[in-house]
Amino acid sequence: MTSKPTERIAADSDDEPGADAPAEQLTPGRVLDHGRYRLLSQVGSDERCNAELWRAKDGVLGRDVALTILVGDRADAEAATNARRTLERAMHASTFNHVGVARVLDVVTSSAGDPPGVLGLVIAEWTHGTDLLDLVAEGPLPPGTAARLMQPLAAAVEAAHHAGLVLGADHPQRIRVTPEGEVRMAFPGPLAHATSSDDVRGLGAALYLLLTGRWALGDAPEGLPAAPTGPDGNLVAPRTLRPTVPMELSTVAVRALGNPDSTGTTGGVRTGAAVLRVLEQYATYEPTNTLSNGAPPAESNEVWRREDPKPDKTRNKKLAVSVGVLAVATILVIGWIAVGVIGIFTESNQSSGTGTVISGNNPGTSAQQPSPQAAPVRISEGTSFTAQGNPDAPARINNLFDGDPSTYWSTFGYFQQLGPGGINTATGAVLTLERPAVLQQVVINSPSAGSRVEIRQVDGSPSMNSKLLGSATLNAGDTPIKLEAVAPSSKIMVVLTQLAQDGGEYSSKINEITVSGSAA
Repeated sequence: MTSKPTERIAADSDDEPGADAPAEQLTPGRVLDHGRYRLLSQVGSDERCNAELWRAKDGVLGRDVALTILVGDRADAEAATNARRTLERAMHASTFNHVGVARVLDVVTSSAGDPPGVLGLVIAEWTHGTDLLDLVAEGPLPPGTAARLMQPLAAAVEAAHHAGLVLGADHPQRIRVTPEGEVRMAFPGPLAHATSSDDVRGLGAALYLLLTGRWALGDAPEGLPAAPTGPDGNLVAPRTLRPTVPMELSTVAVRALGNPDSTGTTGGVRTGAAVLRVLEQYATYEPTNTLSNGAPPAESNEVWRREDPKPDKTRNKKLAVSVGVLAVATILVIGWIAVGVIGIFTESNQSSGTGTVISGNNPGTSAQQPSPQAAPVRISEGTSFTAQGNPDAPARINNLFDGDPSTYWSTFGYFQQLGPGGINTATGAVLTLERPAVLQQVVINSPSAGSRVEIRQVDGSPSMNSKLLGSATLNAGDTPIKLEAVAPSSKIMVVLTQLAQDGGEYSSKINEITVSGSAA
């Protein structure tokens, strides 16, 4: 492993070129990079740059990873140069953190034990979920669903371009859909000569694919139909193929691809932000059965709204009777509530007439003082915590309190549950508060239902012996955790002691943590 791919390339430049075709040697069970990565299954291939896309097992960390394997003849100067450039660009992207892109874990060049035709590897975190092509195998998606799914990828493209990076999000087999419904760049590694415009065209092609089930950018992968063109040679718009697609959504897909839209306008969409604005507008779109020609919907996978038939007289009579019964029941309930309220005031007056005095000076009586009003307490800083071993995703700790639930921190994928005898017993973060406060509640937003979390007060060095303030098993969404604190806290630990099960692995994700309490 190395963080300097150019040095590794120079060190390996004396390797003899192999005569065997690398595709014949890359088979499940083969190991790469001195035996560290064992190939599990091939996910796809990108013929444009002779790249094979594999799911593999990291034998050191015990987790699945996504491998983009660059193959070719080492004696071919152009192939070697292009591979070097792709590896360099992937290394630059390793500092980029966004929910719409799998994090690059490492970049390596070929080692002595690899097949002769392997020029380099881009290793990224494995994206669980669905292949983009599998998603449309049974037909295109409803327009609103397509718009929702595409938002994270469009946001990632825009953020990457602001950071001066190119993602290479222009190939369907490099993109996957997470279980949370996020389209994600799963196999990073942009082509040697890829530009930001290629990323935007990739957004248009991916949106076109979800709306029509056809690929509109270059040669379509095997088994995927290519997008049709009209008599004028221009791309047929999604709305022409499916009239239920909104005009703006159809137009942005076509113009992001750099093609003229239905009005003949050739000005293309050049930024991810422009695509994202339209996606956000139609993320909640639901088509109706109103068509210009009055025809019924053509797709069976659409959800259509139909007007109810006019009620007949019998139905109106039944409705009137039902309303009458409901009105009588409402009156009875109101009367019952009124009697109860009157009774409460009567008992209160009787109690006040006994002369009982509730006072702190009377040892025979007591009064419970109300708890101070809780207010949000801002988290100013966060650091990783692990009971043993390496911390989980330290670069993403700030996502826990950035105010954006679309970003997240996540653990590694473990093959054993946290606990005694496992690789770790607890993992999480130490959070520094903007001001000391007597904490009353922590709310954790997470999709990982079943995860067990503990909140501990930190007075010195963080440890699992710190005072326990509260604990809970997380639900999917927001989980409030009541805290029993009597002294002010300036730091707390939020640690997972049990992970959610995800397929054959254990891992958990936390989107956001908010804290509330009273002033010290």
